[in-house]
Amino acid sequence: MTLPTDYLQRVYAGVLGKIIGVYLGRPFEGKWHADVLRDLGEINYYVHEKCKVPLIVTDDDISGTFTFLRALPDHGNTPKITAEQIGQSWLNYIIENRTILWWGGLGMSTEHTAFLRLKAGIPAPRSGSIALNSKVVAEQIGSQIFIDGWAMVAPGNPALAADLAKRAASVSHDGEAIYGAQVIAAAESAAFVESDLDKILDTAVSFIPRDSVIFRMIAELRAYHAKEPHDWQAAFRDIMQKTYNYETYGGNCHMVPNHGVIILALLYGQDDFQRALMIANTCGWDTDCNSGNVGCFMGIKLGLEGIDAGPDFRGPVADRMYLPTADGGRGITDAVTETLHIVNSARAMAGEKPLLLKNGAKFHFELPGSLQGFIIDNSVDSRDTATLENETGHSESGSRCLAIHYRKLAPGRVTRLATATFTPPDALKMSGYGLVASPTLFSGQTVRAALEADAANLSDVSARLFFRVYNAKDELELIAGEAAIFSPGQSRELIWTIPPTDGRPIAEIGIELAGEKGATGTAYLDYLTWTGEPNIKIPLLAGQAGKRSWVDAMDNVWPDKTGWRLIQNVGRGTFSTGTRDWQNYRVTAVFTPHLVKSIGLAARYQGLKRYYAILLGSDGIAKLVKVHHTEQTLATAPVKIEQGKPVKLELEVAGQHLRAWADGRLIAETRDADFTVGGIALLLDEGRTAVGEVAVIPAG
Repeated sequence: MTLPTDYLQRVYAGVLGKIIGVYLGRPFEGKWHADVLRDLGEINYYVHEKCKVPLIVTDDDISGTFTFLRALPDHGNTPKITAEQIGQSWLNYIIENRTILWWGGLGMSTEHTAFLRLKAGIPAPRSGSIALNSKVVAEQIGSQIFIDGWAMVAPGNPALAADLAKRAASVSHDGEAIYGAQVIAAAESAAFVESDLDKILDTAVSFIPRDSVIFRMIAELRAYHAKEPHDWQAAFRDIMQKTYNYETYGGNCHMVPNHGVIILALLYGQDDFQRALMIANTCGWDTDCNSGNVGCFMGIKLGLEGIDAGPDFRGPVADRMYLPTADGGRGITDAVTETLHIVNSARAMAGEKPLLLKNGAKFHFELPGSLQGFIIDNSVDSRDTATLENETGHSESGSRCLAIHYRKLAPGRVTRLATATFTPPDALKMSGYGLVASPTLFSGQTVRAALEADAANLSDVSARLFFRVYNAKDELELIAGEAAIFSPGQSRELIWTIPPTDGRPIAEIGIELAGEKGATGTAYLDYLTWTGEPNIKIPLLAGQAGKRSWVDAMDNVWPDKTGWRLIQNVGRGTFSTGTRDWQNYRVTAVFTPHLVKSIGLAARYQGLKRYYAILLGSDGIAKLVKVHHTEQTLATAPVKIEQGKPVKLELEVAGQHLRAWADGRLIAETRDADFTVGGIALLLDEGRTAVGEVAVIPAG
């Protein structure tokens, strides 16, 4: 597979189009066409404020799309990945009843039904089959809304995109739902290299049966458009509302009507990003899903220029995304970061090395217009003091930077810009799909930021790194590093090792600029990143944010006088934190078991089915295990645990070397190379245990 020369930017445009489309349609999802027109009119721009909801939200359309695609790197980035392997990734990343899916119940929610099949040991594609789940359940919309990533890893190869889409869709769907997913994936893949919509659609439908409903509906819409190429509302009325409607195609949210809305929006969109999204949203029905697919297709086809040709869709979003999964380190992310994950999977499949922009910096601003979640602080002393703009130049190892145009600084008036490193305050109580996430920045890690003062500035400017942490009242407190003075034209790197925070989660990282009265000018942020292992002690934390800094996949978690009280009724529960930045470290925790089958401590945790762990069982056997979808014992030792008696567990991962201790005694040691990075987790099999302070220090 040969990747297009503009592949990186086109994927970025596709990711942006997806999230913009979802954010446009999410506030009024489920409204009928007449209700949309009556209450909101044509949807030409964001309406979240009218609907009194936030713009940046967790949504299954986004989280499912970018989470299920992780099956590729988790299984070697092979184009031969199977439906069964993709289903295994569902079980790794989805926390039952909490993340990604609509948990409507068996036979009610298609994805929930498929999840229960997978959990019961029924592999994909049988897990999503009509034979097992019925035609109505299996032909709902979900397979289509999650499919865009599989197209973006197969640019200009619609046959591969359609094949990958079929395998991914079959985890939870069957029949017409798979055909619709294949059409969208093939069309998006073709859009990387073909600009003619008719040719794209000819290619897309060539992969599905000619006697399918999806094929017939697309043909009817194209024929109607050929006769009446301007009046999209007439097409919606005469084709969709009369023939391919919710009354005819039942269930909660059927594939057929919504797929028709997507095709109608593409046909009548006139190669205009805003117009195509307006049609998809104004039609009503499953607006965030349909708008997300349309936005992704139009982003790929038109590129960043097409998105930027109309109103400023990108500025309010600032690339921000939430991906709540059992692997909490990617819960807080952005469109550029997710673009690189997609691009590097495709590069691996094409036999190319991964792309590391600015030596792998987390925030590098190398893609045109990118902000990577950075926004100006809205506090009274910073509000309206600056604007942000992605510009060319002012970069030592790249081609672009983030320009900070500050104005009228003075004592008491500073400019602060920051990006989230954990759940923001407005998301702690987010309704709908909840946000679970681990912090991404921890004490002991070293932050580096390269900054330059514009040569045309008329005065010096002071700059310092800062972060904000949650206190016990879930309020944010600012902690700052040392300030450095930048004269006009001067550049340097700010370096700061994050000090101890008493275990409180860090919510954001940023830069503060200060100057003398009236200071106005520009500073350029080349990159901001951090490296190193954490050095942290995590005690019992008051407040919602403290508990939320752990990704909870337990039946119950209660505060205890010495820490946490974990309860798991059936099977294994996990309580995790950390990121895949962590490599070589030792984790320590003190457990006090009560009526448990086993307790455990995990390292290099990458989800519910991917980690190393030391497990102490009620049978008196300690096991050092690797969980890689199934559990493999690497070493054993006799260790007796007593109910109600504290036991200190330690697990160290250093390169391929794994070592475990119980109460200071080395009990297991081995080598394994499967997992090289990941966070930590407290484990419990059936029972109740108290856990005291948890500590993580660099290995060695």
